[in-house]
Amino acid sequence: MIRPILTELLLFVAPFAIYALFLMATRNGVIDASAWNLRVLGILTIIALLLLFGSFFLLAHWTGHPAGSKYVPPHMEDGRLVPGQFK
Repeated sequence: MIRPILTELLLFVAPFAIYALFLMATRNGVIDASAWNLRVLGILTIIALLLLFGSFFLLAHWTGHPAGSKYVPPHMEDGRLVPGQFK
């Protein structure tokens, strides 16, 4: 459960980190408040949200189990523990 949360968090932070790297590369001062004005922050937030919702769509579309599959919980079979699975 922690991996999807970290993935989404990384996707949200990525545009801000890339912009910070750009500021460092151009020597414009990462901690200068004028480099992080409201317009830039708005654009970065919109890009971050697009990445976030795009990843939600991709995860929902290409992960998981097929519709109609049933979960078989872990059980004992011939003295062996059979892990839970979708069938």
